[in-house]
Amino acid sequence: MITGHEIDIARHCISHAMACGADAVRVSINDSTMDSCSVLNGVLDKVTHAADRSVYLYIFADSRYGAFSTNRMETEELDRFIEQAIAMVRMLEKDECRTLPSPERTAKDAKTGRELGLYDAGYETSDSDTRLARAMAMAMYPGVPAEGYSLISEECEYSESCEDNFVADSQGFEGRHTETCFSVFSEVTVEDPEGGKFSGFWWESSFCKDGIDIKGCSAKALDRAVGQIGPQKHPGGKYRMVVDTNVATRLVSPLLTALNASSIQQKMSFLEDSLGEQVFPTGMTLMDLARTPQKNGSRLFDTEGTATTDAPIIEDGVVKQYFVNTYMAAKTGLAPTIEDISRPCLMPFVKDKTLSYKEKELSLKDLLEMNGSGILVTGFNGGNCNPVTGDFSFGIEGFAFKDGKVTHPVREMLITGNMIQLWSSLTAVAADARASVRWQIGSLAFDNVSFSA
Repeated sequence: MITGHEIDIARHCISHAMACGADAVRVSINDSTMDSCSVLNGVLDKVTHAADRSVYLYIFADSRYGAFSTNRMETEELDRFIEQAIAMVRMLEKDECRTLPSPERTAKDAKTGRELGLYDAGYETSDSDTRLARAMAMAMYPGVPAEGYSLISEECEYSESCEDNFVADSQGFEGRHTETCFSVFSEVTVEDPEGGKFSGFWWESSFCKDGIDIKGCSAKALDRAVGQIGPQKHPGGKYRMVVDTNVATRLVSPLLTALNASSIQQKMSFLEDSLGEQVFPTGMTLMDLARTPQKNGSRLFDTEGTATTDAPIIEDGVVKQYFVNTYMAAKTGLAPTIEDISRPCLMPFVKDKTLSYKEKELSLKDLLEMNGSGILVTGFNGGNCNPVTGDFSFGIEGFAFKDGKVTHPVREMLITGNMIQLWSSLTAVAADARASVRWQIGSLAFDNVSFSA
């Protein structure tokens, strides 16, 4: 954890830099530790310990800007480092757009780092024996004999980490964010009677030590691997598509990238000039719920110190906000907001209001039933999205379904189209986003999607 002495060092760095001629300074101290145990086929395979403590300096001098970092914490060494950093900054080209955010935009309520309740004190009492016991408890190898497949490998990992971040600047801002993370990961490979091999994985994470299902992780990975056995050929064409919540972020991330002011300024955004426009279907709402206590991804300020807010990014299909940091605001003339989304939450909805489904209770099963027949996507395998046009091509795997029931696995299919057109065909968003992930994106349903066999 960051100590009071280290916080004083951060303040000293600011004072010394200003005394050496800097116009403005931001200092960040990051402290992180991570311990993990890996088990391969029921036997301890690897133990890892990683720790990092660094000082990051963001120096503004003579309308010039530079970023520097060091892991040396001695005051005399830091003083020399700062003096050399300022000298280097003065050698760079001028950039009048580089400034600190205005003080009224910075967070005022992040004093202890624990305001959001993301720190579990149980982390302090954990030890190597506890971590090893938890990793071994995950293992199920060699497993229970079953017809139709054999378990040939299982890799399990249990990890614990803590991150502590203190940020201060020369305008008086000080903020701190502290959180713990406990996570499990399992990857299982099975073999069918014909020698075909299929892998599946599962993971969970939580800021809380008791917030993860340790023994159930491998069982879920096994189910995902076994479910892939027996893929069948499926004709290409246009189908209704349901996307499982575990991979739905793949279709949301291009939207958020396109809403970033840096993409817009570089003419690399298919959502340029979309602010205030009805681009997406009525009913589609994407929120940034950055300040929800005890939820992964919540934070009170971004890396500049700008205060976060709970706000709509897309509301009822209308683009309400770009992500504009202080630099991009000066470059583009756009009003500054925050640098990036903290905790994206796509609100559940059903486009067809004649259907008798309760939006807040929608499940993946409901989406399959209401769509009748189509393709359920449970994985993406490569592909890309053109940031300028929004045209995309993604490899997928998953299952064909008919009459709301899964019929057989499919692999190596391809979906193609355009992001805006795809999202215009959105018919439903389920309320099944996993609590352990930062991106709260439920299972999605789209109409008339092009699949190649």
